[in-house]
Amino acid sequence: MLGRALLGLLALWTAALGHCEVAAAPAGTENAQIKARRSTERTDFTDKEIADGFFKLAFGAEMHRGGRVDRIRKYDRPVRVFIENRGKPDRSSQVRSVIADIKSLIANLDFDLAEKRESANFFITLVRERELGRTIRGLYGGRQSRLILRSLEPQCLSGFRKDAGFQILRSNVILVTDVDDFTFYDCAYEEILQALGPINDDSTVPWTMFNDDVQKGFFDIYDQHILNILYHPRVRPGMRPDEVRALLPDVLPAVRAFIAKTNRKDR
Repeated sequence: MLGRALLGLLALWTAALGHCEVAAAPAGTENAQIKARRSTERTDFTDKEIADGFFKLAFGAEMHRGGRVDRIRKYDRPVRVFIENRGKPDRSSQVRSVIADIKSLIANLDFDLAEKRESANFFITLVRERELGRTIRGLYGGRQSRLILRSLEPQCLSGFRKDAGFQILRSNVILVTDVDDFTFYDCAYEEILQALGPINDDSTVPWTMFNDDVQKGFFDIYDQHILNILYHPRVRPGMRPDEVRALLPDVLPAVRAFIAKTNRKDR
């Protein structure tokens, strides 16, 4: 969301973080806290529970500075991700693993790494905590960055720019690297997924990572339902809640079947 095109749709997540040096675990090594949460994850939800969360998260925005937020916002084109590391430790390999995981768990999203910056429309910047404020100011400019830093004190940040038809054109994610592994993964999954469209947070949905009181560190089953509904081909950018509600009886069975298949223990 740069310059005059800034539409102000930001998802922000905060945490109390120390200032010690942190070493990143090798990609593919699951963090013990994540493993414990995964083992106790609730995986069975009613249609009503899924629909309730979808309408709360896919519509609205935790912070917005203009434009309607009562419409579906999503990419309607391939999404290509460029990762820029400015932090220490270098967590690029962990981000790549997150991208690959998300790609495998959303049925109708063309989501992959870009070979070069010029071919990307989704940008992830990795920074040290002490550089976060400077990075936000460089990305959003003085006035907007002051609002973000003063009002929300973010540790991670995501936002996107959309066109008049509510198609997302560009996303930006900023992640802090000098934190523990659980915090990094929890932040990375939430911000990357929110930058794909479900930009709102809601404290009344207890199963979603898009709730400031919930920490997961992985792409959980409930949020797989939310993203797979959003990226179902029949759910179009610009749709109103009532239009999506009419589609859910047809969309949900396909979403459930895909999630059951991709989360089989033997896959």
